[in-house]
Amino acid sequence: MRHIISVLLENEPGALSRVVGLFSARAYNIETLTVAPTEDKTLSRMTIVTSGSDDVIEQITKHLNRLIEVVKVVDLTDGAHIERELMLVKVRAVGKEREEIKRTCDIFRGHVIDVTDKSYTIELTGDNTKLDAFLEAMDASAILETVRTGSSGIGRGERILRL
Repeated sequence: MRHIISVLLENEPGALSRVVGLFSARAYNIETLTVAPTEDKTLSRMTIVTSGSDDVIEQITKHLNRLIEVVKVVDLTDGAHIERELMLVKVRAVGKEREEIKRTCDIFRGHVIDVTDKSYTIELTGDNTKLDAFLEAMDASAILETVRTGSSGIGRGERILRL
């Protein structure tokens, strides 16, 4: 099962490598990983998307909590949460294709953020299924380049990750 683990950790050099090292040492796979500072400049928030049984996720959580830099660990998939990913896609857009690509972009609530006479660069946000659906809706030969950030997540309502 897919899990989104949110980690609050000290914003120090080497903290990211210790978390990634923990995963690689135990042969756990990281599907996506995002890290950025929080409102408190001494802390960073890391969002890890991984797959595994409940027992495996429990072990990952226990190992993460043992790391000195880790302040708090929450499995967001244990409750209501919001998940988003950003994707930038550069597509070939010439002639009649331009209007069709723009229409598809609008259907998926994307934004054309760069235009040349031969291409569009499109920005989309949503969960990974929405982004995958957009790529499937596009002609594969028109896609020139794709960049994805990986998932970020936050608990719904009063559920917060804080000290």
